[in-house]
This record gives sequence, C-alpha cells and structure tokens, in this order.
Amino acid sequence: MEFGFISVLTLIGALGFFIYGMKIMSEGIQKAAGGGLRKMLNIMTRNKFMGVLTGFIVTSIIQSSSATTVMTVSFVNAGLLTLMESAGVMLGANIGTTITSWLVALLGFKVSMSALSLPLIAFAVPMLFVKNTKVKYIGEFVLGFALLFWGLEELKNSVPDVKNNPELLHFLGDFANTNFFSNILFVIVGTLLTIIVQSSSATIALTQTLCFTGIIPFEAAIAMVLGENIGTTITAELASIPANVHAKRSARIHSLFNIIGVGWMVLVISFTPFLEFLSWIGTEYLKNPNPMVDVAGTPMGLAIFHTTFNALNVSIMIWVLDWLVKLATKTVKSKGELDEEYHLEHIKTGITTTPEISIFEAQREIAKFGELTKRMNGFVKEIVSETDSKKLSLALARIKKYEDITDKIETEVANYLTKVSQGQMSDELSLKIRGMLRIIVNLERIGDIYYQMSKTIERKHENKIWFTPDQRKNTLEMFDLVNSALDNMLQNLNSEYEHVTLTKAREFEDSINNMRTILRKEHFKNVEKGEYDFKSATAYSELYNALEKVGDHIINVSEGVLGIQ
Repeated sequence: MEFGFISVLTLIGALGFFIYGMKIMSEGIQKAAGGGLRKMLNIMTRNKFMGVLTGFIVTSIIQSSSATTVMTVSFVNAGLLTLMESAGVMLGANIGTTITSWLVALLGFKVSMSALSLPLIAFAVPMLFVKNTKVKYIGEFVLGFALLFWGLEELKNSVPDVKNNPELLHFLGDFANTNFFSNILFVIVGTLLTIIVQSSSATIALTQTLCFTGIIPFEAAIAMVLGENIGTTITAELASIPANVHAKRSARIHSLFNIIGVGWMVLVISFTPFLEFLSWIGTEYLKNPNPMVDVAGTPMGLAIFHTTFNALNVSIMIWVLDWLVKLATKTVKSKGELDEEYHLEHIKTGITTTPEISIFEAQREIAKFGELTKRMNGFVKEIVSETDSKKLSLALARIKKYEDITDKIETEVANYLTKVSQGQMSDELSLKIRGMLRIIVNLERIGDIYYQMSKTIERKHENKIWFTPDQRKNTLEMFDLVNSALDNMLQNLNSEYEHVTLTKAREFEDSINNMRTILRKEHFKNVEKGEYDFKSATAYSELYNALEKVGDHIINVSEGVLGIQ
C-alpha cells in the first residue's frame, strides 16, 4: 500500500473529524451549563486550593482546558479574578484536561465506541429540534461525543500500517533514542503540533494513536505529550493580546507553569527510571499491558503519565504561586495607567461561542460604559463654575474625547451582540440581548447630551454670559441629583440582571422630573421679573432641560436591564 497525498489528506480529515466532535461536545456542555460555569469560577476561587479544584471541575465538565484558561483570562481582564485566583484555576485546568486522554484510552482503544456512534447520533439528532434549549444543548453534547469517537476510529484506520509498511513515517522512530536530546526533539514536535491543531486533547489523542499503531515508541510519545502541554498555552496567550496587562500576566502564569513543569519532567524521564516505575504501577494495579514492550498498553500508559505529570506539577507549583505571579508581573510590563485600568477591551478576547459567557462579557463592558457616562456628568458639572479659559479648554477637550469613546463603544458592543445573537440561544437570552442593545443606545445618547451641554457652557464662556448665584446653585444641585440616579444605574448594570428592580430608578426619575418642573416655573417667573438677561436664561434652561433628558435615558437603561422595550 502506498501512502500518498490522498492518504495524508485522509489522515488530516480524520483528525479534523475528531476535533470537530470535541468542539461540538465541549460547546454543547458549556451551553447546557450556561451561567453556572461563570458562577463557579467566580465563587469557588477564594484561595489557590479552591481555585485548583474549580479549574479541575470546570475543565472536566467542558473537556477543554483551552476554554477554561481563556475564560479565566477574560475574567481577569474584567476584574473579576485576581492573578493569584486565576493561577489556581489554570493549575486545576491542567489536571482536568487529562480526563480526555483517559476517555480515549478506555473507550477509544479498548471498547468499540465507533459501533455506538450511529445509534448515539440517532438519539441526539431529534434532541436538536426540541424547543427546550437545555435538551437541545444536551443533544449537541451527545452528538459531539459520538462524532469524537467516530473520528478517533477513522484516525486509527487512516494511520499507516507500519507492520506491512515499515518504511512509512519510520524516520520518527529513528530519532527516538530515549536520551535527553531525543526527548527535547519530541517535546518540540509536540509543541508545534499543538500550536497548529490548537487543541492539546486532539494532539494527545493523535499521539496515543501513533503510539498504538507502532509508528513512534512509547518514550518518544511521552516527550510529545510534554510538548503538547507547552503548545496548549498559546491559546491563552493569543486571547490576552487585545486585553489589559492583568490578563496578559494571567496568560503568562499559565505559560510559565507549563514550561517549568515540562523542563523538570524532561530531566526526570531522561536520567531516571521514572517511566519504568509508572509502567509497573499500570501493569500491577490497573492490569494494563506494559507500554514499554506492548503497544496495546500505550494509550493507557500515556494517560497515566499525563495525569501523573500534571498532578505532580500542580502539587509542586501550588507552593510557589506567589513567585510565579511576581515573575509574570516582571516579564509583562505595564504600558502605563491606561493599560493598568480595567477598560474597554474584555469583549475582544473572542473566547467562546457559548452565548451565556459571551453575554456576560458584554454585560461587563456595558457596566464600564455606564461608568464613563457617569464621569462625563462630573466633568460637565466642574465646568459650570470654571472661569479659567485654559482649564476650560482642557476640560472641553476631555469631554469631546469621552463623547468619541462612547460612540465607538456603542458600535463595537452592538456588533459583538449582533454576532452573539446569530447563534442558538433561549428566548430569555434573546430578550437579554435586545435589552442590552437598548442600554448601549441610551448610554451613547447620554454621552451626546453631555457633549452638547459642554458646548452650551463653552458658548456661555465665550460670550461672557454669567449665571446668577441661584442659577448656578440650582444647576449644580440638579447635577448632584442626576449623579445619584447614575449611581443607581451603575448598581443595576453591575448586578445580576434578573435580580434588578426599578423602584429606586423610578424614584430618581420622578425626582429629576419634579426638579426640572420646579426650576422651569421659577425660571419663567424670574424672566418676567427681569432677574437675568435673555442669553443667560437660554443657557440656564438648556442645561436643566438637558439634565432632565439625561434622567429619561437613565431610566431607559434600567428598563433595558430588565428587557423592557
């Protein structure tokens, strides 16, 4: 049999089949779990030991360490996890990801799961058309599970038959001399393979297959598994590129943890009988054929090594997490205050196709959007009494910059939510997205109003129009009232949307409307009495009417939180 171009494509296609099944399975369980994964990460990370447990549980459930680590980077970027908490989660994720290699070893090589794939697909496909979203997501999980093992069977069948064609890919075996330099070579191979495939679970399954078919010896496969642990860190590093410095440091901790762990383990397997010891444990206690001499035992042997390595690495590194955090902080320098600030970039990580997690990221972005508009209230209030032309000019430029930012945020968040809404989701999530779109429109409008108010104040200053003490006092008081309403709005934006009530928001809205009504009546009386000139009266009325409009948009934001259209 000649192993030609078509055979190579068949091998790549079989690997793609396996990866696609893993993707469908992982996304299905993530969707079914919904916000529970986020809550677990947010609640169960109070110390590094709980963080390790959380990372292990979440990764075991979703079967993707990359999804867990990138999700963690996102939460660090949003300010929900500290570097220390994220480090614990990533350590646990490294152990959780070993579950896949056990599933492959136990079911992919010892049990003919491919024979059950079509019955599982027959069971799963009808679930995809059920209206209940939970059932639909479970159906996706079952479908992915079936495709994964079907893909694994195709992968085994497409790998060259080394017994009948010993020359095929045998060059790999020629390099496997089980010495230090040979191990380094296969670590590099495993790293590059994982970077290309973007899934350590898939590359480990491929390694188990290559080893099971006799193409590479067990010792070389061990080194490839170590390299695959390094290759998987690239996903978190890529996800942190558009994020802030804290997220970059979180990703760097993950890389340092894996690189250091692989470093000491390469020395152990090169200069000690560690592999013989593990093989003996597997043979003695798990009744697994000795992988050093029998290829039938290699899938299980690799799973044993993978778990043992990550468990040992975590048990060592957990005691030096403080040092890892400091090292990551030193190696990833801050670019200044803007980089240190948790700002407008955490939806750009593009982490997951899971709507619940994506919507949560948008919620955090929108909360930051709300904070910006609140700052604009303070900026405009400050210039009401400003008489220094230079200071006023700087303040006006700052307000214009913030107004430009609000325009940009509205566009970016709207585009993001539009992409999220194109996927499958429940009616509840669809309603939430519509509410979020209403929120960002109103927040952007608040920014526009504050900018227009700043232009009114600028004209007032240029034309040397002065407010009376009462005009200034009333205007500043209304700014304070609107500021309180903005505080309540921010509290709603930072809360779990389903727990928000409109009682206080409506009270503030009524107070702002009542104050505007009172000021307007007094204003008309004072104009009739000639208390101030027409230009002063016009600027004054423009400001308090604008603040009342801000109040209208503030209540619209809180209503959007509840999905009220």
